[in-house]
Amino acid sequence: MGNYGTAVDKKWQEKWEKEELYKFNPENLDKKLYTLEMFSYPSGSQLHAGHWFNYGPVDTWARLKRMQGYNVFQPMGFDAFGLPAENFAIKTGIHPQDSTYKNIKTMEEQLKAMGAMFNWESEVVTCDPEYYKWTQWLFLQLYKKGLAYRKNAPVNWCPSCNTVLANEQVVDGACERCNTEVTKKELTQWFLKITDYADELLDKLDDLDWPEKTVAMQKHWIGRSTGAEVTFKVKNSDLSFDVFTTRVDTLNGVTYVVLAPENKLVDKLTADENKAAVEEYKELAAKQSEIERQSITKEKTGVFTGSYAINPINGREVPIWISDYVLATYGTGAVMAVPAHDERDFAFATKFNLPIERVIAAKKGEETELPYCEHGVLVNSGEFDGLETAEAKEKIVEKLASQNLGSMKVNFRLRDWLVSRQRYWGAPIPMIYCDKCGTVPVPEDQLPVKLPYDVEFAPDGKSPLAKSEEFKKCTCPQCGGEATRECDTLDTFVCSSWYYLRYPDSKNSEKAFDPEIINKMLPVDKYVGGPEHACMHLLYARFITKALRDMGYLTFDEPFTSLTHQGLILGPDGLKMSKSKGNTISPDDYIKQHGSDVFRMYLMFGFAYTEGGAWSDDGIKSVARFVDRIERTLDSANEAIKAGNGKSTIDKAEKELNFWRHTAIKGVSEDGDKMQFNTAIARMMEFVNALSKYMQEETKNLDFLKEVILDFIRLLAPFAPHFSEEQWNLAGNATSVFNEAWPTFDPKALVKDEVEIAIQINGKIKNRINVASDLDEEGIKAAALNDDVIKQNTEGKTVVKVIVIKGRLVNIVVK
Repeated sequence: MGNYGTAVDKKWQEKWEKEELYKFNPENLDKKLYTLEMFSYPSGSQLHAGHWFNYGPVDTWARLKRMQGYNVFQPMGFDAFGLPAENFAIKTGIHPQDSTYKNIKTMEEQLKAMGAMFNWESEVVTCDPEYYKWTQWLFLQLYKKGLAYRKNAPVNWCPSCNTVLANEQVVDGACERCNTEVTKKELTQWFLKITDYADELLDKLDDLDWPEKTVAMQKHWIGRSTGAEVTFKVKNSDLSFDVFTTRVDTLNGVTYVVLAPENKLVDKLTADENKAAVEEYKELAAKQSEIERQSITKEKTGVFTGSYAINPINGREVPIWISDYVLATYGTGAVMAVPAHDERDFAFATKFNLPIERVIAAKKGEETELPYCEHGVLVNSGEFDGLETAEAKEKIVEKLASQNLGSMKVNFRLRDWLVSRQRYWGAPIPMIYCDKCGTVPVPEDQLPVKLPYDVEFAPDGKSPLAKSEEFKKCTCPQCGGEATRECDTLDTFVCSSWYYLRYPDSKNSEKAFDPEIINKMLPVDKYVGGPEHACMHLLYARFITKALRDMGYLTFDEPFTSLTHQGLILGPDGLKMSKSKGNTISPDDYIKQHGSDVFRMYLMFGFAYTEGGAWSDDGIKSVARFVDRIERTLDSANEAIKAGNGKSTIDKAEKELNFWRHTAIKGVSEDGDKMQFNTAIARMMEFVNALSKYMQEETKNLDFLKEVILDFIRLLAPFAPHFSEEQWNLAGNATSVFNEAWPTFDPKALVKDEVEIAIQINGKIKNRINVASDLDEEGIKAAALNDDVIKQNTEGKTVVKVIVIKGRLVNIVVK
């Protein structure tokens, strides 16, 4: 950047810090704007281009809003617990606490070098006892409200990370962090009852200013379906089981039922002669991932248990099978099979030669092939024959309900949030186990339950804290007898599920937050982060907000009013950046060469913010040249103003520059507000072109020129903050440009006295002329036909037609 670069960055950062320019004023909340970027994990020694793409452009947006009069609160912190630091410790022997705090210090320095308006006085670090004390407090409030519970359940187990995973952390059957195939394991774990809020989490999504794709992903993940729960009794037994179905109208077509191999009933109802086959099948199923078991293309397998169930609608006996395509963790772990009207059931029945009975016909009466999976009219269904699907569902459920064998039911794909982790580097779960008193919560005045430093954390599938006798052994707070602590730690997503509530009151040592402050400051007005958190962090934060609201702490329903996802910056090869591919981009090298503003502007101009793209060295060099051009143009303007001897009139050249000035103000304001940074910068490039052209005028209106360059610097300021402060200072201003009001455009200036129109002959442009903007169609025709260039090109030819598109072009058709 010309004569500047990092020297100018440092100069203005020091000045901003000394003057506390960006300090948030908590007394003025009328126009507060809580701007928040998802905080980062301090996993490496430096910020990468992805961090910059998240934080830099959002800071530009926040600066723009500040100049528009908003009181901006833009905090920063670190999501500091979790597996990366622990895995790094296992590999190197460096303690997670030591590596984490070292990385935080480095990243703080780099974030400050970015020159963003971060409110560092509100910083939070989730591994600080001062923070996780309140994460533990939050867990206890959920426990008191019945929203935290412990149970034995089949859970997702990552054999590489040696820990349990929530359903949301399993992607295509693999651990979302290390990509190892996930297995199932029976463990006693802690869960949070997010399912209690399933309806509200779903229904409130449409009220949010969120990306459509994220809303759709949460809707799918919550997965509400309305149907019926039907009870099947086991023949010659007191046993029974329920199935959930959205197609209870097909109940008469059930020819067999299928249980998940893990279903607790399987052992009880399996006949002696079938036990060996069933046991063998259960072992095979246990070795497969859920994704494999649910594959559409996988050949259907199963084993008959030797028992029969009674179809509750018609009393028929149907065989009970087990098959791996039914999962114990979904629905009731049992399905009713209607092979005539379900493709999966049809394939299974065909393979094992089970009956297939049509009970739904097309409404129009035409013959259709099986399986027929559409709605229609009931046939072969006794008293329900002739009813259409919707009415049949109601009538069948009415009959089942009268016999206590069924009812209408809403089912969800969403499962409760599993929060226990068998790892060291996390917040200890604040619970105690006493032989006499049972499960006892740690008293709030004994928080935090601190994570001990000296622990053997090499993974062996058990909680590392269990190896620390000093930590594990404790006294029961109720009876005073010997007791043991819970040795699992909390999923790190619990820490991030409420951090946005801590920022505005981060130094409060008496409470997690003061409700009076938080209810004025929240919800977050603009939240920005990656789309990969759609069904984890973003869902968890919504749940915690609603739970705390119902406990009386919060008065708002949603944590994040407006959400934007930034895109992904790829390597120069178009692939995702990684050290192993050697395609990572270090911002530091470019910042040393060009200054942080050029790096920031390239990220905003080179990519659509919500899309991202492949890094280009040519692209950043182009932006550096543009900033150099701005510098030269402003230098030239300042010299002209100092020299004096200008004119006082507003003539054609001034009107032309004024048009581009107000076009830029309008465009940058609108595009910047929508985070369409690339088009906003394009508007400024047009402005610079117009300013450069005006500088070639022999005589200039210097008062007007001064107004124009000051407006330009104001527009540029959020996009290049250090450079703009320097230019504002060179233009003779003693105060910060960020204390200036954002420029507003004059609609009258956007109407040109003259417009340029192209003149075509038979579709080919021959010339361009200027005409009065209010000239009528006949006047435009006359001006075009009287133009000397056009006269030469039409000489000796017959003008057949003249087509006028006002304000743009004239097409003359000749032959």
